[in-house]
Amino acid sequence: MANEKKITVPDIGGATGVDVIEIMVAVGDAIVKDTPLITLESDKASMEIPSPMAGVVHSIAIKLGDKISEGDTILTVISAASEQPSAAPKETKPNEAPPLKQVDVSSSPPPPVPAPNPETFSPTSKETNASILAGPGVRRMAREFGVDLSLVSGSSRKGRIAKEDVQRFIKSKLSENTSGKGLFISEAPSIDFSKFGDIEIKPLNKIKRLTGINVHRSWVTIPHVTQFDEADITELDVFRQENAKEAEASGYKLTILAFVTKVVAKALITFPSFNASLDASGENLIYKRYINIGVAVETVNGLVVPVIKGVPLLSVGDIAKEMARLSTKARDKGLMPMDMSGGCFTISSLGGIGGTAFTPIVNSPEVAILGLSRAAMKPIYQEKKFKPRLMLPLSLSYDHRVIDGAEAARFTRFVSEELGDIRRILL
Repeated sequence: MANEKKITVPDIGGATGVDVIEIMVAVGDAIVKDTPLITLESDKASMEIPSPMAGVVHSIAIKLGDKISEGDTILTVISAASEQPSAAPKETKPNEAPPLKQVDVSSSPPPPVPAPNPETFSPTSKETNASILAGPGVRRMAREFGVDLSLVSGSSRKGRIAKEDVQRFIKSKLSENTSGKGLFISEAPSIDFSKFGDIEIKPLNKIKRLTGINVHRSWVTIPHVTQFDEADITELDVFRQENAKEAEASGYKLTILAFVTKVVAKALITFPSFNASLDASGENLIYKRYINIGVAVETVNGLVVPVIKGVPLLSVGDIAKEMARLSTKARDKGLMPMDMSGGCFTISSLGGIGGTAFTPIVNSPEVAILGLSRAAMKPIYQEKKFKPRLMLPLSLSYDHRVIDGAEAARFTRFVSEELGDIRRILL
């Protein structure tokens, strides 16, 4: 007589309430020992639960989206090996998995997955995507970028979704619509703010709309990391102030930003991977043999980034003059497209406003951007005593597909050391 036995969740390291994200067998399937039955997903990992015995699946006690713990029943199997010796799996070589018996289960479909109640679950809830075959890393990526996994086609075994599938989906949506609409699970909800008080509606101007599209594309397609550092610019600022009046007499303002731009040009020569861009396929790196640096400029209509061309050939004074010229054109709405094209690297300075650090968004197709915050006097321990030093905060955001953390740290150290000794700028 057939022997019906329960298969329960084994020891899973003390985890409880773990999500069932995949059921790998159906009623009527013939299974052997170690056949994967289900896949569970915790906050940090996914795991397959193998069968501890052979037999035929009689019933399945769980469904996709259930939360189960150690000891919960997964399914029942009918073991009839004692009455059907011919059905026993043939002997296999050591370390070789026994073959699975092929069974037509078309007449025994798996239990249907109940649809979640839209009034109870939001589109981003884990229960909505419980039936999707994807690991925790893929699900985390989808949550970060707001991707509905039900819209993504999986390329792995049994249609399982890999990170590459999510990346392809994002790229396809961005190519379909540069505004990024359709990429998210749902658009921002429409809220009637007038219920709470008086409101005024003003449309975004063209610059802010285009800037929003560009920074959104950069944020969702570039894996950002930011490296923070400080530069001691005490002597540099003294030198700048000593020459400030002479610069003003020549019609321009000598700023710390001009010195930083010159140093960054030198850093791009020393670290050529920062002066590069990925091609459209994302498989090749294009190294540039020219150095043009964009400087973000605030205008009444929004942020624009005019580009200073051929920086290594310019003196600090020349850079300051060109910076003043482009900034004036930007504020007078006189910038031409050529004034804002051809950039290799961008510098965004908030030093005139304040702050201690920030995370600038990479200006695609560039691979890095340097942010400057307000310099401040700090007690720095030197020569066995504390000295007041003027420290400039540096915030370097970079594309982690091209640049790793060690390179970024070396880049900011190089910039910091060059700014710390004005003589280095002349070498």
